[in-house]
Amino acid sequence: MRIAQIAPLYESVPPKYYGGTERVVSYLTEELVRQGHDVTLFASGDSVTRARLIAPCRRSLRLDKSCIDQLAHHVLQLEKAFRDASQFDIIHSHLDYLPFPLARRQRIPVVTTLHGRLDIPDLVPLYREFSEMPVVSISDAQRQPLPWLNWQGTMYHGLPENLYTYREKPGTYLAFLGRISPEKRVDAAIEIAKHTGMELKIAAKVDKVDREYFTEVVRPLLDHPLVEYVGEIGEGEKDEFLGNAYALLFPIDWPEPFGLVMIEAMACGTPIIACRQGSVSEVIQEGVTGFICDSVEEAVRSVERIPSLSRKECRQIFEKRFTVRQMAQGYLAIYHRLLRRAVRFAA
Repeated sequence: MRIAQIAPLYESVPPKYYGGTERVVSYLTEELVRQGHDVTLFASGDSVTRARLIAPCRRSLRLDKSCIDQLAHHVLQLEKAFRDASQFDIIHSHLDYLPFPLARRQRIPVVTTLHGRLDIPDLVPLYREFSEMPVVSISDAQRQPLPWLNWQGTMYHGLPENLYTYREKPGTYLAFLGRISPEKRVDAAIEIAKHTGMELKIAAKVDKVDREYFTEVVRPLLDHPLVEYVGEIGEGEKDEFLGNAYALLFPIDWPEPFGLVMIEAMACGTPIIACRQGSVSEVIQEGVTGFICDSVEEAVRSVERIPSLSRKECRQIFEKRFTVRQMAQGYLAIYHRLLRRAVRFAA
């Protein structure tokens, strides 16, 4: 099958550091190539892939200090992809609603995976206008604000099976990995660590929009003997960081669409303590791969219960539910269904 994958340009594919969507696009693209499909990846010029790479910009936009207008590069990217649409059997976009006006006017199928939150009022009239667009959710919870969209399925993210190392023995510290922002609640993670008396290691990036929050709210909390701020780490460092942790803290305060870090921890055998928001109840099996909490106090008690969980079972459930092979097969089923529908419509 001739498949076009359109990735966001904010990070390379795969990202050098933080970047959930671009990382998932990389895993999917490489697995589709491995399975013998003809894949073209539209991504930043510093991306690394076995697919054919078409780059509208020289490097990822977040790392390009000379970039002022990020949207301009995405418009150019879409023009390149849809201008050559006849070369593909299907186009798979990861740019949310940006391609919709072009996709509506294409004869070949275009499917979009929605990676972000959908509970924003501004989105309702836009998605009403484009309600016929085939879309894919990354959790059932993500769909709830817009259940009437043309959902083609829910596809959980998947990782290469050998990407992370299973570690049988737990470490001695709690881990927080991702992004420092109000909705990710690193402040709650610090509070949990202080109450349990366990060391907390924080590996997280700070976006421009969150720098004031980091300076005013988070930085004062880092001055504590139990807290170590590691900063942003790359893919090669996450294996050791997560694998050597006692547990991953995921005390979010927003409707998380998926939460890639949860399955990264499972792949290492590391259990998770998370707040009951968004996709958490779909990803974590309560009392098996972690504990789902409604308060800091409950999370503190859950840390004490971690020895009751099996790290081996965490790894086994990752292998059963969240591998890239499973993700690719799910997307291929959607591609084939849309192609059959397109053929019937053309006839």
